[in-house]
Order: sequence, then C-alpha cells, then structure tokens
Amino acid sequence: MPRPRAGLGTTSGADNKSSRTRARILDAAAKLLDRHGYAGTRLTEIAELASVQAPALYYYFPSRDALVEQVVLSGQQTIIDHLVDLLAALPAELTPIDRLQEAVAAHLRIVLETSDFSSAAMRNAVQLPEPIRAKLVEGLQTYSDLWRELVEACAEAGQLAPGLDTGLARMFVLGALNWAPQWFDPDRGPVDDVIDTVQRFVVHALTRGVPDDLRAAVTAQAPAGLDAR
Repeated sequence: MPRPRAGLGTTSGADNKSSRTRARILDAAAKLLDRHGYAGTRLTEIAELASVQAPALYYYFPSRDALVEQVVLSGQQTIIDHLVDLLAALPAELTPIDRLQEAVAAHLRIVLETSDFSSAAMRNAVQLPEPIRAKLVEGLQTYSDLWRELVEACAEAGQLAPGLDTGLARMFVLGALNWAPQWFDPDRGPVDDVIDTVQRFVVHALTRGVPDDLRAAVTAQAPAGLDAR
C-alpha cells in the first residue's frame, strides 16, 4: 500500500540533488523493508526503486545495515513524536480511557496508513542485527513509558477492571498494536474499520472482558489461514 514519506525532514527548494537522492534512497528502503522485511530487502531493489545505480548507494551509506538503521531509527522517532504531539493536543476534559483510545488510533494510523518508515520499524524490530536493535532500545523505552502513563492513568481513574496488572495490560496493548503491520491487508477492509475494532477490543478487554461480537470482528480482520480465536 503506497504511503507518503514520514519520519524524515522534508526537502526544500534549496536542497541540492544529493540530498534529494538520499531521501529517495531512504524512501525506497522503507517501502521495501515494510514489504519484504530485513532478510528479503536487497540493495539492488532499493537502487532500482530509487532510480539510482546500485554502486551509488555506497556514496550515501557505507553499508546496507547503515541504511536500514537510518530507516528504522527515523520510523521509530516519527511514531514517538506523533504520539507525544497527539496527547499534548487532546482536550483536557477527555477521560484517561478516551486518551488511550486516541493513542490506539494514532499508532495504527501511522503504521498502517501514513508512514512506511514507522511500519518498517515495527515489522522488522525482531529481525534486525543486534547492533541495530541496541540503538532502538532507548526509543522503545520512551514509547513504552508513554503507554505506561496512559494505562496507569486509567487505573487511577478507576476505569480498568479491578485487580488488573497494569504492566501486563500495557504489554498486551503494545503487542497487539505492534503486530498489526504483520497481518493488515487493505483489501480486507479500510484502516478505519481496523481502528474501530481494535479500540473497542482493547477497551473491553481492559475493563470488562472481550464480548463475542468483537471476537467475530477480529476474526474477520485476520489474514487467510490464521485462526484468530
């Protein structure tokens, strides 16, 4: 699914040809990483998509992993910044559970619809070599902390089920959101339907269990061959 570039600074009219070429290379790498994963992404394919000769890639990046690292770090920072900005802009009167629902929508929107960079970062996190994963740790902790605050605020407001472990609840929510790029297929329904289903599923699961109609909705979104029960 084509997405506009996100996670990088935009190029202005004053930018030279070299900076525009570098941006095209990063765009191409993000798209292919999102589509094929770390193991399936080839420099020759990146070069072809970016409309450059393959040897020219080494003028901009010393290695394949250096290029991949730039893509996933950029994508990770984009989703962090997006959530921080969204939460800051929400009306003060929103309840904690409403804020959590808005965060769910923001995460899914950016990884499924807006940013190849952020989707690539989510999809490839466990496939990346250890040196790249190590550079993602700080960002992962920052993002996890944002969600910790959201879930704990719900608990403090009495909006979560009594006795619910907020740490496990946070990991449940993040695990579900981070897995979405792995199975989402736009041909099976629009992003808005996914967002609505996941928001409802998360809220019901955290507050009073998962009703049967939501189980059916999740099953409908599951890719062919996957048992979503």
